[in-house]
Order: sequence, then structure tokens, then C-alpha cells
Amino acid sequence: MMPYGSRLRQTGWFVLLAVCAAIFLVLTFHVNSVKNKVHLAERSIIALELEKQTLEIEFEARCNQQQLANWNKIDFGYEAPKADQYLDSPRQLAALGLARGPGAPEPIRVARAEDEDETTLISMVSPLTGSQDREEESSGSKRSSRPAAKTLAERLSRSSGFSGQIAQVSE
Repeated sequence: MMPYGSRLRQTGWFVLLAVCAAIFLVLTFHVNSVKNKVHLAERSIIALELEKQTLEIEFEARCNQQQLANWNKIDFGYEAPKADQYLDSPRQLAALGLARGPGAPEPIRVARAEDEDETTLISMVSPLTGSQDREEESSGSKRSSRPAAKTLAERLSRSSGFSGQIAQVSE
């Protein structure tokens, strides 16, 4: 038989150990909670620093825009376009062009290269019917019966037979 005091002492130690374990668990949860708050605070600090950098960059860009506007206005004399400076048609734009200088070559208006063998017809498959159509039949135009030119100079010197209108640049 054990003395009564030793059983009471054992129970006291057990209660003290349980209280310490409970305090340890509460402190662990509290420390984890504080860690999470610190991580959230760090994330918000990083987000605020990025926002600050963005605002600084925007501020510098706007300052540079103001500086550029001042340079354009004061130093260079540039102004925003006025309503009477806009053109209504490409003809007005062409009328602003300068005439060619003396000795300048004539501009090339149209360039067209034909097949080496003009008698060869290219077979094409219609995406709708799936049948083979001839380029000659589908385009509705017959090729000329001129002999094929062998060199680039001969091909470029021949008339192209192009009957469409060609836009001329006013001089």
C-alpha cells in the first residue's frame, strides 16, 4: 500500500503536465496565427511596394510627357493639328507631293510576270464541288496565244494585256 500523499502527488503531476500540454497547444495555435498575420502583412507590403513603383513610373512618364510637350511647344514650335489641316481624299494628299527632280527615273506603275509556258493550264479543285476546274474555264478569260518569253527582259518588255485602270499619281 502506498501512502496517500504519493497518490495525490502523482495526480498533481499529471494535472500539471496536462495544463502544460494545454498551454503548449494554445501557444502553438497563437504562434501559427501570428505567423499567418505576418505573412499576410508581408504580402500586403510587397503589393504596396509594387503599386508604389507603378505610381512612380507613371509619375515619371507623365512628367516626361509634360516636358516633351513643353519642348515641342517652346523649342520646336510644334502644335496639335487643326481642323483645316486634315485632308478629305488621297488626291489632296497626292497634290501635296513634290515633282520628280531632274534626271529621276520614271516610277514603275505595274509589274506582272507571266508563266514560262503560257499554254500550260493549272488544274484546281473546287472547294464546293470537289471537281477539277481549269483556271482558263473558271476565270472566264482566254490566255493570249503569244509565244512564251524566255528572259526577264523579254517578259518585262512585252505589253501585259492588262485592261484595268491604273491609278496615276498627279505630278
